[in-house]
Amino acid sequence: MKPFSVHILAADNVFYEGPCESLIVPAVDGQYGILADHSNTISAIVPGALTYRIPGGSDQIAAVSAGLVKIEDNDVLVLVDTAERPEDIDANRARRAADEAKEAILQKRSMQEYQAAQVNLARAINRLRIKRMFGGE
Repeated sequence: MKPFSVHILAADNVFYEGPCESLIVPAVDGQYGILADHSNTISAIVPGALTYRIPGGSDQIAAVSAGLVKIEDNDVLVLVDTAERPEDIDANRARRAADEAKEAILQKRSMQEYQAAQVNLARAINRLRIKRMFGGE
């Protein structure tokens, strides 16, 4: 497979930069696959599993939060709030975060707090799902 350049950037770190043979990002309407010479586009990313393959390697998985992907001239930029490898996810911490978010939703405070709690709950549930599927729990 022909490689292309990818930059997976989380809000607080560079998750991966380098060559890539294929990339699959979670999108609103399902999984969005990207190969070399993909048409230029911008798309939203939703919390889920991001899969990428380094040339000559196996598939790599990351739990990602909301963000966007921009494809332009064989250069792919993925911007997300968070990106974590399954083995780096602390399942107990994710469970606590999910419980706290559920409690915040039940409190029915301001609309802003409610929406923030929904985002936190979606992230925690995604982290737990990715950990179970790929991290050996």
